[in-house]
This record gives sequence, C-alpha cells and structure tokens, in this order.
Amino acid sequence: MTEQYIMPDKNNFNEVFDRLKGIFKPYAKKMEVAYDTRTYYLLNTRHIMKNKQPLCFGGVRRGKNYVSFYLMSIYAAPDLLKGMSPELKKRMQGKSCFNFKEVDRKLFGELAKLTKAGAAKFSNTKFLEALRKTQGSSH
Repeated sequence: MTEQYIMPDKNNFNEVFDRLKGIFKPYAKKMEVAYDTRTYYLLNTRHIMKNKQPLCFGGVRRGKNYVSFYLMSIYAAPDLLKGMSPELKKRMQGKSCFNFKEVDRKLFGELAKLTKAGAAKFSNTKFLEALRKTQGSSH
C-alpha cells in the first residue's frame, strides 16, 4: 500500500528540532537535562515538587508530522502569554505546547523571549513555593 500524501521533509525536522532545542541551551547549566536524544530533549528545574519529582521546565519532541516545543512555565503562569503574537498563538496546542513543521526565525525568537521570561518565573522562590503549595491541594 502506497501513501497518497506527501510527508514533511524529515531533514527539515532535524533542523527545526535543533533550533528549538537551542532555545533551551542557555538554561541547561542551571537545570537538569533529563533526556537528550535526536528526537527528544527534556529539561527539568532543580526544584523538587510535592510529588518528589523535579519541576519540568520544557522540552522538544520530534514527532511524525511536526516538532513540538513544550514550555511548562506558561502553563503555570499563563500571564506570560499576554503579548503573544497571533502567529505564535496559531501554533499553540493545549496550554504549553507549540508545533512546527519548519524553521520560523520570527516565531522562534518569540519563543526564546517566552522561555527567558519562564526561566525567570521558575527561578523565583516565591512563585515556586506558591506553585508547590497548589500542587496536590485537592486532598
């Protein structure tokens, strides 16, 4: 059985993955790299939550149809999204994920700014303690 649709260029996905992963590079020294493969990169903070797991900062996952960029700080602090462009909003899937099929310098630049703001939130002790208190508060 032959596929009747055109698959996205996987080599292009490598470049998209590498560029998105590069957005996290400035933060890797102060955090923990949990995974670093050709298809999955995950960066955790060093802040341990109530569930005894580190707080996830973000990551990049190469899928079959697109490359996903996850930024957990925007899930925890949705106010970071206030100035988001309509173009980036179109790429958003759920509350903390953005999907790309190709390199978009403008949107990657916007993601880099969001990531920087998210890193500031996730290094703010008061914010982290408040977040930790809300975790599992349905007891």
